[in-house]
Amino acid sequence: MTQSAPTRQDFTHKSHILVIDDDARICKLVSRYLQENGFIALSANSAEEAFEILKRFSFDALVVDVMMPGQSGLEFTAELRSRGETIPVLILTALGESSDRIGGLESGADDYLPKPFEPRELVLRLKAILRRTQKPSESVKSIYKIGNWRFDPEHDELIDGQKVSRLTAVEGNLLRALLRKAGQVVSREELATDCGLESAERTIDVQVTRLRRKIETDPKTPRWLQTVRGKGYLLRAEKVKP
Repeated sequence: MTQSAPTRQDFTHKSHILVIDDDARICKLVSRYLQENGFIALSANSAEEAFEILKRFSFDALVVDVMMPGQSGLEFTAELRSRGETIPVLILTALGESSDRIGGLESGADDYLPKPFEPRELVLRLKAILRRTQKPSESVKSIYKIGNWRFDPEHDELIDGQKVSRLTAVEGNLLRALLRKAGQVVSREELATDCGLESAERTIDVQVTRLRRKIETDPKTPRWLQTVRGKGYLLRAEKVKP
């Protein structure tokens, strides 16, 4: 599709969003609304086109429809994460399809919005995602050791020597929330509030499962990020010198 692509200089003061939907009309309407509300928006009508655009431009967040011909939105998100990309992803799902919402989170999405949706809610959710991806406050600036991993809260990545495991924005926020109370049990509700996530038990559990895959040697028998039945989660970590 033909669209004028902004340069990187144009991106300096506004958040830039890529809208990915096979319905060109929806792409046009959503992109126009986002631009009217202070964003710079580009669109793609397929996962293949989206990957081509991502080679040329950097984005602050992606809005991805689940139902697309060829590679679905869930498959696109999973491949994006497999490539090491940590761009926040907001999945658009069919109304009432809980399987799509859970599938979206499991594939690496940061949030979801059921269709049909109010455009204003999309804007609010995107702004919430962007707030969550800002640098952490001074209170958590330190280096932590979790097993063999070292974690700097200013960067969404775990480091073990030359090995680096990149975290998504939600995974990074979840880990920071747990670190603020390292060694203590933190409830799902508190984690949801700190991370700006839906407080549904399943939503937090999915994110914790994803984080464990990156932290634990054996995620099925976690040593560092443990479940405390009926209460929440406990992270074992220690502060170390930078």
